[in-house]
Amino acid sequence: MTADRDQTTPPRDAERNETRTEQLDRNWASLLQELRVVQTGGQILTGLMLTVPFQEGFEELTSRQQYIFVISLVCAVLSTITLISPVALHRLLFRRHAIDRLVHRAHRLTLIGITFLGMALTGVLAVIFDIVFGGWAALAAAVIAVVVFVCMWVVLPFNERRRLGDD
Repeated sequence: MTADRDQTTPPRDAERNETRTEQLDRNWASLLQELRVVQTGGQILTGLMLTVPFQEGFEELTSRQQYIFVISLVCAVLSTITLISPVALHRLLFRRHAIDRLVHRAHRLTLIGITFLGMALTGVLAVIFDIVFGGWAALAAAVIAVVVFVCMWVVLPFNERRRLGDD
């Protein structure tokens, strides 16, 4: 910062030459793009899952398979709700000069929604593997899915973040 800078001029990010508000606007736009991708997949999964109990043969599933399916369905619905929540939050905070709160809350909601989506996908995979191959294969598939999700959605991003030197 220079000593002669006007006191009313907001500080600018040296790397991007943007104010904090411009940075938050960019972060919000970036988050919306990410949400478009993950919302679509989550909504399709949820929609398909909502029809499964009404299909022929659903009653032939074991009680364990039905239980896992229903828990997965709840996770899919929670994922959909959580991933759509930033839009509702934006509507309610619109013109309240709360972009910093909006970006922070939407970031958290997105992480929670992605977690629920991973749980739903794991459960659906477990049910399918249980139907096709039996219990041990279902357990193995679920464990492998969790490991892959954690590696791709947590470990890889944190490793990249660490390499970039972010706190």
